[in-house]
Order: sequence, then structure tokens, then C-alpha cells
Amino acid sequence: MPSLRLTAIFSRWVSNARQSASGSPSVTEFMLAAFVLLGLLVAVCSPVVGLPHTYHAFADQRDWLGLPYAMDVLTNLPFALMGFFLLRAARQSRGQVSSVHSALATLTGLGLVTTMLCSSIYHLQPDASGLALDRLGMALAFAGVLGLASANRVSDRAGWMMACAVGVLAPLAAWWDLSTANMTPWAVLQGAGLVLLLVLAVRPARAGAVRIPLWPVLFFYALAKILELADEPVLALTQGLISGHSAKHLVAALALWPVASSFQRLGPRKPAAVEKSKFSKQGA
Repeated sequence: MPSLRLTAIFSRWVSNARQSASGSPSVTEFMLAAFVLLGLLVAVCSPVVGLPHTYHAFADQRDWLGLPYAMDVLTNLPFALMGFFLLRAARQSRGQVSSVHSALATLTGLGLVTTMLCSSIYHLQPDASGLALDRLGMALAFAGVLGLASANRVSDRAGWMMACAVGVLAPLAAWWDLSTANMTPWAVLQGAGLVLLLVLAVRPARAGAVRIPLWPVLFFYALAKILELADEPVLALTQGLISGHSAKHLVAALALWPVASSFQRLGPRKPAAVEKSKFSKQGA
């Protein structure tokens, strides 16, 4: 039963989080917690900024076979492809990475799939409520990526803390914008996430952890934001081939390739019997 499987997965994640919480917090973990609190303070105290009135008026409004805003909708498919690829890679790497890394990689993969679904729904009829749904999908991916980066560079406990913090604050920021027309908390969340990835990218991966290159993730994500801002100019530059917003979807999905490939390179764990047989042949 799918519901029983989901319950078992959730129970395993809770168990992993409890195990990771044992021991005294390190100085770096305290600094990460302070960073989250500082971001929350900035989001609350910063001036109110609303979405531009033309935000939902995307440059490419062409239909295709009756599908409205076809390119902005269809370019969400790579999110699902990357999400399923990461889910498969995370499943195959179990036993070769920590359970926390595996769980957070799975969360990231699920977040990419929900991003595809929610963003596609939003782009079928762009409006404020659809944008909030779009951001809810992204919230899972943000929680997974930032949690995974924190676990990879700092500690398992830091990973769980960051994933839980973003998993709560991101939906709140999306709801706040929908309710009050104040996008400042969401903008602070995205900006703080970039800063955090930049800081973590400077640190080496923990000893024994899978090596996840964060610089390419940063590069492609920053490029995606630039393309988003240049929606109409990109459409004109490509002579109507693709808009900046559609290109943003493709590049943002590509940003998770370094993460997925890091787990994919590990491959499935060899059965113990096979490893023992190989060892016996070498000793003969």
C-alpha cells in the first residue's frame, strides 16, 4: 500500500533525525541556527515590497495544440525528469552514504517533482493563488537542497535543522505574500539560500561523505534568476524561440544535475556475497 510505504519512510526519517540530534551542537551548527534567525529577522523587519503589476504577464503567451502558455508549461518537464533521476540515484546509493544524505536527496527529488506539478498548474493560468502554489512546490526542493548541502559540509544534525527550517519558513513566506501582497519574506528566503550555498561551497565535504560540488549549483541557479529577469529580452534575442522565463525552467532543473550525478556515480551497492566471492578469487 502506498500509504503504508509513505508512513514507513516518514518514520525512518524521524528516527534518523533523532539519532542525528544526539551530542552537543558544534560552533558551526550554532552559526547556522543564528543565520536562520537573522534571515527571519531581516524578512520581518524589511520594508514591504509587492509584486510588480505585470509579474504574471509573461513574455511568451503562445498556445500550442490548445495548451495555454505552452512553453512556460512544457519547460517544467525537466524538473520531473531530474527529480526522478535523483530519486533513483538516491535509492541506489543507500548503504554507501549516510541515511541522512539519502533521505535529504530523496526529499530534493520529491521537491523537483512537486515543482513540476505546481509550476505547470500556475502557468496554465498565472495569478496570485497559482504563484503561491508554485512556491509551495519549490519549498520542498529548497528544503532538500539546503538541508543536503548543510549535511554534506557541516553535520547530519545541521542538515536536518536546515531542511526543517526551510520546510516551515518557505511555505509561510509564500502564504504571507498571497495574504498581504508582501513578497519581501520570499525574496529574503531566496537570497539567504544563495548566500548559504556560497558559504558552504567554500567548505570541503565532510570526511567520508559523498562529494557534492556546490559551485555548479550556484552558477546555474544564479543564471536562472538572470534569465527570469530578462524574460522579454531573451524572447526577442532568440527571435521567438524561447523566453527568459522558459529558459529559466531548463537552467534551474540543470542546477540539480551535479547533486544527482554525485549519487549516481556511486552506483548500486554490490551484494555482500559478490564482494566476498571477489575477495576469495583475489586471494587464491
